[in-house]
Amino acid sequence: MTNKAKSVGVIGLGSMGMGAAKSCINAGLDVYGFDLNPKALEELNLAGAKAVASSALDFADQLDAVLVLVVNAKQVNSVLFDSGLAAALKPQTAVMVSATISAEDAKAIHQKLSQYQLLMLDAPVSGGAAKAATGDMTVMASGSVEAFEKLQPVLDATAAKVYNIGEEIGLGATVKIIHQLLAGVHIAAGAEAMALAARANIPLDLMYDVVTNAAGNSWMFENRMKHVVDGDYSPKSMVDIFVKDLNLVADTAKELKFPLPLSSTALNMFLSASNAGFGQEDDSAVIKIFDGINLPGVEK
Repeated sequence: MTNKAKSVGVIGLGSMGMGAAKSCINAGLDVYGFDLNPKALEELNLAGAKAVASSALDFADQLDAVLVLVVNAKQVNSVLFDSGLAAALKPQTAVMVSATISAEDAKAIHQKLSQYQLLMLDAPVSGGAAKAATGDMTVMASGSVEAFEKLQPVLDATAAKVYNIGEEIGLGATVKIIHQLLAGVHIAAGAEAMALAARANIPLDLMYDVVTNAAGNSWMFENRMKHVVDGDYSPKSMVDIFVKDLNLVADTAKELKFPLPLSSTALNMFLSASNAGFGQEDDSAVIKIFDGINLPGVEK
């Protein structure tokens, strides 16, 4: 019987990581928060974290579990291996890797963690900052029975839905990548529709209202096109994140020799937005690639 985790280190206190860390505090877990951003550390400290620091290394022996919520595989490798953390953790510590990465990267990380007798859950998450804040994320996870068992308190605290995709590492990553295909295409399609509305001189708040009360709505349209209506492109999730994620979709399809006409187009739209200098803006800024339209809050 695996002992369930009582203390968890959360690495990466961005919009998702901060919400997950606070949810763990609310659930009565001992939470240690790690990030390079001092403001994020201060915020989590005030929320009741046991400790906060820029590096997890000094606290390795106090952790039963580690939740990694960084952007990509390079960062996962950096925080776990380049830092020396994996070598310092107690054997049987469970590491929940929740970055959006390829199945290949997930397997490689698993192999390295196994050398230190560490458990891994390949556990990408979805739901955005709002769901992370309320402990209602969706987790699509694969890994051993032991990893699931040990991380049960963390999963209970952070997620409304946990999908067990199987024991094979990489399955969680693949499900998330297929999900990101939809997410990226929905944002791109929403941007195209709102750009056409702008061209037709239909007020965007009216168009938004109609769609969100009709059959063409999607979660992404409702969430992201509100940013367009408000003219607010401060990043919750950046254009460049979808350049990364839709490239992962493309790589997966290439491996499976499978055509993806819509996600290829969406990827090109996000690439155009990044190329035009909007890479660090909210992913709804993909609408700025359309010429000849006036958008709220955007100077011509």
